Amino acid sequence: MGFAGAMAVAMAVDALIGWPAWLFARIGHPVTWLGRLINLVDSAWNRASDPPAFRRVAGIAAAILVIALVIALGWAVQSALASGWVRIVLVGVLAWPLVAVRSLHDHVAAVASPLVSGDITAARSAVAQIVGRDPATLDDAGIARATIESLAENASDGIVAPVFWGALFGLPGILGYKAINTLDSMIGHRTERHEAFGWAAARIDDLANLIPARLTGVLFVLLAPNRSQAWSCMLRDARRHRSPNAGWPEAAMAGALGVRLSGPRIYHGHIADEPWLNEGARDPAAADVLTGLKLYRYAMILLAGALLVLALA
Repeated sequence: MGFAGAMAVAMAVDALIGWPAWLFARIGHPVTWLGRLINLVDSAWNRASDPPAFRRVAGIAAAILVIALVIALGWAVQSALASGWVRIVLVGVLAWPLVAVRSLHDHVAAVASPLVSGDITAARSAVAQIVGRDPATLDDAGIARATIESLAENASDGIVAPVFWGALFGLPGILGYKAINTLDSMIGHRTERHEAFGWAAARIDDLANLIPARLTGVLFVLLAPNRSQAWSCMLRDARRHRSPNAGWPEAAMAGALGVRLSGPRIYHGHIADEPWLNEGARDPAAADVLTGLKLYRYAMILLAGALLVLALA
C-alpha cells in the first residue's frame, strides 16, 4: 500500500471539485480518451466476417494491448516524478480524474431531489443518466431501487476498485484498472457483436473487481444502522446476483437500508427476471435514496481515513 496516501489525495481533490464541466468541454476526460482507443481497436479487429473463435482471440489481444499501453504510460509518468511526499501528492493529483466520488454523489442526488418532491418525470429523466433499464416503465419504487443499486455498484467500480489498485501500484494500478473497467463497459456485453470479442474484457473485469466489490460491501456493513442485518443479507444474497461482484455491495446496501433490491426489470423492451436481494423486505422510497447517499458519504470518508492511516503507518 505504498501509494495509499496518493489515493487519499485523489479522493479529497475529487470530492472537493469533481471534474469541472469547463474542463471536460475543453479536453474531455481520461475515460473518454480511453474510449476512443478502445473504439479504434474494436473497429479494426472485431470483424463480423471472422469466426467466433478468431474474434475471441482478437478480443484477448485487444484487451491485453489496451491494458498494457495504459499501464506502461502510468509507469513512465510515475517513474519520472520526484520521490517522497512530493511524489505522493503528484500521483494523487494525476489520479484524481480516475475516481468518481463527487460525480456519483451528484448523479444520485439529481435523482433524489425530484423524487422526494414528487416530480416523477424529472426523476425518470435523471435516473436514465445512470442506469440502462427503461425509465418510462419505472414507478417511484422502481426509480428508487434503480438509483440505490447504481449507487452501490458504482461505489465499488467507480471509487473503491480504482483506489484499491492505485493504493497497491500507484498510477499504473489505477490506470490499468480504468482501462479494464472501460473495456468491460464498452465491449464486455453479450451482444452479437461483442459476445466473442468482449469475452476477455468481461472476464478480466470480473477478476479486477473481486476484492474491491467485497470490500465495498464490508464498508457499507460497518456503517449500517443495523450491521447484523446488513452482514447477513450480504452473505446470504450476494451470490444470487447475476454479477459475481455487484451483488456484494448491492446486497449489503439492501440489508443496511432494510429494502429489497434487484428483481425483475425491463432492458430495451425485454424483461430480465432477476432474483430479489433481501426478498421479503419493503420496496425502497425516495427517503431511502437519501439514506443510501448518507451511507455512501460515510463509507467514502471511512475509506479515505483508512488510506491515510496506511500511509502514515
